[in-house]
This record gives sequence, C-alpha cells and structure tokens, in this order.
Amino acid sequence: MRAEILVNKNFKVGQIDKRIYGSFIEHLGRAVYGGIYEPGHESADDMGFRTDVLDLIKKLDVPAVRYPGGNFVSGYHWEDGTGDKAKRPKKMELAWGVIEPNEVGIDEFQEWAKRAGTDVVMAVNLGTRGPEEARDLVEYCNAVTDTYYANKRRENGFEEPFGIKTWCLGNEMDGPWQIGFKTAEEYGKLACETAKQMRMVDPDIELVACGSSGYNMPTFGQWELTVLDHAYEQIDYISMHQYYGNENDNAADYLGRAVHMDGFIKSVEALCDAVKAKKHADKTINLSFDEWNVWFHSNQDKIEKWQIAPPQLEDIYNFEDALLVGSMLMTLQNNCDRVKIACLAQLVNVIAPIMTKTGGGVWVQTIFYPFLYASTQGRGEALRMITESETYRSSDEMDIPYLASSVIHNPEKKELIVFAMNRSLSEDMELSVTFEGFGGCVATEHVELYADDLKAVNTQEKEEVKPRQVEIAALPGSRQKVSLKKHSWNMVKYTYA
Repeated sequence: MRAEILVNKNFKVGQIDKRIYGSFIEHLGRAVYGGIYEPGHESADDMGFRTDVLDLIKKLDVPAVRYPGGNFVSGYHWEDGTGDKAKRPKKMELAWGVIEPNEVGIDEFQEWAKRAGTDVVMAVNLGTRGPEEARDLVEYCNAVTDTYYANKRRENGFEEPFGIKTWCLGNEMDGPWQIGFKTAEEYGKLACETAKQMRMVDPDIELVACGSSGYNMPTFGQWELTVLDHAYEQIDYISMHQYYGNENDNAADYLGRAVHMDGFIKSVEALCDAVKAKKHADKTINLSFDEWNVWFHSNQDKIEKWQIAPPQLEDIYNFEDALLVGSMLMTLQNNCDRVKIACLAQLVNVIAPIMTKTGGGVWVQTIFYPFLYASTQGRGEALRMITESETYRSSDEMDIPYLASSVIHNPEKKELIVFAMNRSLSEDMELSVTFEGFGGCVATEHVELYADDLKAVNTQEKEEVKPRQVEIAALPGSRQKVSLKKHSWNMVKYTYA
C-alpha cells in the first residue's frame, strides 16, 4: 500500500498552543488520593505528593491541568479544600457516590501544579452555586487587594496570588446526570452573569463556557447556539467533550474514530462562527476540547457507596487504544487554528496514561507513549497537508483513510516532525513525504509504536507495548520515504539546513 503527504513551508494551519497537550485531574476514584497524593508513600514529598508520579508527569511535559472536575465540581464547595486540614469537613460527594475528605483542595493543588511544571485550568461550580461563589474563588486565587477572600488566602499561608488564568464555567451542564443541570437558556444567562462578575474581580482571566456534553447529545448544536447567543461577548472558548470506545470489538471502525472527531470539531467551529456572524462580532470564539480519551473498558464498574477514594474508572488500555489516542492527537494538531486547549481525561489512575498501586509502584499504560511524543515533539506550527491515501468504509458509512497524519514545523530547531499512523490491519504502507520550501531534508529519527496483538496491554510487571527506534536511511532531499508497519503509530523527525 502507498500513501503520500505534500507540505509547503508557506501553508500553515496555525501555531500550536502548547495547552492542547493538557490533561485533567478530578476528585474521582484514585486520581488524587492514592494517585498524585499519598502522604504515607515512600516517594511522598513534604506535602504528601508522590514524586514518582510527578516525575512521569514532568516527562510528559503537560502544560495545563483542568481541576477539580468534571461532574465533581457541580456539587463542590471550594472553601472546603482551604485552610487548616484538621478543620476541613468530610462531605458526601454525590456525583460519584463517595466521601470527599478534602485533604487536597486548591491550596494544595496549585502547589502541586508548580511542582509538576504545569498551569491550573480551574472549574467553578455552576450546578449548586453561582456567580457569587465563583467571583469569591477568583478573589481568593488571584487578588492582591486588602479584601476578605484575598486575606483569607494570606491567612492560609499564601501571600502571593495563585495567578490562575483560565477558568471553566461549570461542567457538562446539559447532562441530566449533572448535579444542577440546566437548559440552554438557563445556563447561557448564568454563564454570562458569572463571567461578568469574575472579570470584575480579575479582568485578565479567560473563560470557557460549557458546550454540549457530547456530539450525540440531543441538545448538541442548539445548545451551543443558545449559550453563545447569551454569553458570546463574555467568553473566550466553548468546551467540547468526547470519548470513544470499541464496545463492538470492530478494530477497523474503532481506529477510524478520529475522523468523527475531526468532523465534530468542524461542526462546533461552524456553530461559533454562525453566532459571530449573527452578532457582527469581531471576536472569534475558540475551542477547548477539555475532555477527550478512550473510555469504555470500565463503564459497567460498580462500587460500594460512601468510601474514600475507591478505585473507579481504571480502564486498562491496550495497543489499539494507543493507536486511536495517537490519531486523536493528530486531529487536535491539525485543528490548532481553533482548538487552543485540550485535556486528556484523565492523568492518573482514572482513564489515565499513568497508573499507581496505592502504597506501591507506578507504571505507564499504552496511551502514555503517543501522548509523550506528541507533547514533547509536537510544538511549533502545524502545516497544511495534501494527502493521498486509499480509504475503507466503516460500518457507519464513513470513508476512513488508511493514513492518519500531521506535520509539525519547529523553525527554531529547523525540524519537521511527521506523525503518521497506518490504520490497515493487514498491509504495511510505503509513505512518501514531500517538503516544499525547506531545501534538503534529512531523516534523523524514526520512533515506532507497534504490537502484533492489538489487545496487548502494559502492567506493572511487564511492558508489552513500548516505542522502539527504527533504523533510518538518512538520505537528503525534498522527497522522503518511510515504511509504516500495519496498524502502527510513528513519529519521524527531519532536519533541514
């Protein structure tokens, strides 16, 4: 099988905002307690954070982490996670049916973020609370004034403000499962008023309004139009959430889900631009794809209620999951002109690339690796591609190219990074890549993620799926060729003079 990519130095999708390689920590399962935080662990630092977990997160170079939810945030009182830990209340956490001990809150999490080398994307509760509590939280986190909540932060040991820039106005507010879910009219008005008051406290923040909870929601489309009609002038982004699964065990369909993701992004762009045109606005609303991942292995898990940090949603990812995650990352890169923030949901233990054993070790799942290479190598500007690839037809009547790809140009390093996935389950692919306007290019590195068994998984004891370096023929020229194994994910790096 053959495929081709043509890129020209002058034709760009846009500059990649590094925050598209963001992630998510929710007070859910063992994401916080037993995940990032375990005071009794042998690797725990002075604040109880697991340094073995921190080391892996820093290796991923995650630039932003959404916190504290998720469904959790819609019933959360942020004040419960501040001040003297001995006086913090234990609460019934209704979203996930557990007890929240509040040992970790914004006081601790903002310090964890500094140690992880990441920024906080903070969500506010618009389920059971409203504008007043949201503006109070902005004051607590960001204000330098001699006022109540800024002084409360100082009393709690933080003289300097946390400086949180990006804020989410609630979570999945059209979902009937959401505590305090709203109609589009109700949420649109609430988001607008909350945004106004939060900006009165700190004019420099940027705000993300909730889009519909997913492409297949009956509210999708009309929800975005209504919410944007109310809040367009006050917000900067609208959110998108999407998870994919292989419940029917159809690998060909499953590996093509990133094509659906691309269509979803373009649909939300169109909705935003329709409201922009209606309002004769100059401002463009960009997208925050702040929940995305594979999630289906644990969907039927049941737990005994009212425990503290029981294992929840601990999907064990296989090789085909890593392939899909890799192609989803390419889709985000190829839409970087509008997708400025994206959050792999989640980061540790809960549908996550990093797993821990409470009191024990830490290891990485199959999806860790495509995220690692995308995050660390995919910085710069995404180039617009012309591609030629054979296609196949999915069971839901979509044409799926066998080639999934993105090309990233880093002018400072004079590097071109080609991310490429061969979706074929049976044939290897010869890929030709033509670089126009760069002079002679030389391949310097080829990383391949491949396993014969699509269902291969990683465990603490054995890593079945891991990248390997492929030997390359470093031939200069504007036209390069690379061989892609059947069902493989690849990163090929080129340099130019």
